[in-house]
Amino acid sequence: MQYKMKYKKTLEFLFSQLPMYQRIGKAAYKSDLNNTLALDKYFDHPHKKFKTIHVAGTNGKGSVSHCLAAILQTAAYKVGLYTSPHLKDFRERIKINGNKIPEKYIISFVEQNQNIIKKIKPSFFEITVAMAFDYFAKEEVDIAVIEVGMGGRLDSTNIINPIVSIITNISLDHTQFLGDTIEKIAYEKAGIIKQNIPVVIGETQKFSKQVFVNKANSVNTKIYFADNTYSIDYSMLSTDNKQVFNILKNSEIIYKNLEVDLLGLYQKKNIITVLQTIDIIKDKGININSENIYTGLKNASKITGLLGRWQILGNNPLIVCDTGHNVDSIKNVVYQIKNTAFKQLHIVMGFVNDKNIDEILSLMPKDATYYFTRANIPRALDENILSDKAIAKGLHGEQYHTVEEAFNTAKKNTNKDDLIFIGGSNFIVAEVV
Repeated sequence: MQYKMKYKKTLEFLFSQLPMYQRIGKAAYKSDLNNTLALDKYFDHPHKKFKTIHVAGTNGKGSVSHCLAAILQTAAYKVGLYTSPHLKDFRERIKINGNKIPEKYIISFVEQNQNIIKKIKPSFFEITVAMAFDYFAKEEVDIAVIEVGMGGRLDSTNIINPIVSIITNISLDHTQFLGDTIEKIAYEKAGIIKQNIPVVIGETQKFSKQVFVNKANSVNTKIYFADNTYSIDYSMLSTDNKQVFNILKNSEIIYKNLEVDLLGLYQKKNIITVLQTIDIIKDKGININSENIYTGLKNASKITGLLGRWQILGNNPLIVCDTGHNVDSIKNVVYQIKNTAFKQLHIVMGFVNDKNIDEILSLMPKDATYYFTRANIPRALDENILSDKAIAKGLHGEQYHTVEEAFNTAKKNTNKDDLIFIGGSNFIVAEVV
């Protein structure tokens, strides 16, 4: 009991004493790498003790990171995985071979490093990255997949020297930090492109392509656009609820009936990004065969513990959640809803208060019953403000002060042939998975 209290107090320290973007927003954002570099020096540059893969992008970077980790793990490597934010448990952020960092490691790390924490006053994200790199080095991982938190150029993860960098795609998100155009955001994400380290771009996009090409040329590195090499000619759903793809490489089928346990239709883009990356790291001496790819992707979420990507929580009625929270990801979610069979649609929805949601609300289905709510964090958008904005866009529903109340009411109002969708932000999803 005493140990559990100690862990609880350690988390409270991390969440409350150190500025945390997920909870308080802009006040936690650091616009330089000074603290990260100071921590890196203090811990004796742990990230230099293992190979890394660096993953940035607006959407899909979490799925790509987990898929790569699953394949590498299936190929018998000891694999670190650093991702953010967490949904249920802080320890989701730092894993080795799918196992979360132990509570006792977190307690001892925070206890033993109080002096440096007090001296430089790092943000929550800065100290978490330092903890991850320290843990991976001490546990002697072979390779770690490192997901960028926000942007790239000034992200705390951007001190690593990876074997390959990945940028999945670009859309308008975090515009108050990264810029208000695709080109400006692409410039920030392109900050992870480094000298002589190949970079994979998941999606060829009109306004970002040249930004990436220019940066790659300036640092003398090869750039690969995954969708120029790989494509998917069809997909279907298997009887055991997995997506099945035929993957083409340069117009020839190379992976037939490739099963993936991530159900979002948008995973097509992520899978070709993963496969292009695998080609590159194989050339760098990472030993991966076709069987590893088939097994890893078939069990990706099972192996890594990935949550919240078109995740089915129940049937009769069908209950689904998804963490998509910007315009492009919501477009994908709405497309998937339209391709799902149901009688009546119920949507439990909430957002954070520093996001421009007008365009998102314009995309949402008009024929659904809405349950407007708020997550239990300071940064949550008030459900009444959300309701007013939604009504102005032709959406109709009631307000609920907690996610639990909204979700329970939705369940009471549905028949077995209906669909309940829960989303709008990571924090809404976190309260139902």
